[in-house]
Amino acid sequence: MLAHAEIGEAMLALSDDGYDVLVGSLPGAVKTFSSYAEHPLSEAEAIEYAPDLWSTAAGRYQILARYWRHYQPMLALPDFSPESQDRYALQQLREQRALPLIQSGRLRRAIAACANIWASLPGAGYGQHEVAFESLVVVYQQAGGRLASRDQHWLESVMQAVRHDRGGWHEERDP
Repeated sequence: MLAHAEIGEAMLALSDDGYDVLVGSLPGAVKTFSSYAEHPLSEAEAIEYAPDLWSTAAGRYQILARYWRHYQPMLALPDFSPESQDRYALQQLREQRALPLIQSGRLRRAIAACANIWASLPGAGYGQHEVAFESLVVVYQQAGGRLASRDQHWLESVMQAVRHDRGGWHEERDP
């Protein structure tokens, strides 16, 4: 679900499942790196992804180099491989206290807990594109995630209202 939010389905398909994607990529122009030996960008190599906006975000979870430099030794991550990126993301979820929320199916609360980490999550407030909760839930459930009955009831109500009011579901709609 995080990869869907950060990278998007089109770029996941055009890359190594997002693990090699650099910030500033677009579906028609995916920028990738070729070595998983280390984080591909230093602060000096930041990419200008929009006018006067620079970033070192890379990989499936768009990990910033400054945070990677902290977490790599802390978690004994040998490289920037897919497994290391996954372990990093799990640590972020732990620190945000989102894992128990995910495990209990309280996805809305888990997303809210992590919105300060991933700018693509609803409510992040970084001025970047935020993916609608409804879209994230679909991907989450397709990956085998289960919602607590309260979140499931809420989602069904929203989806029914959207279909009725607009003749179909639109990703741009925020909950």
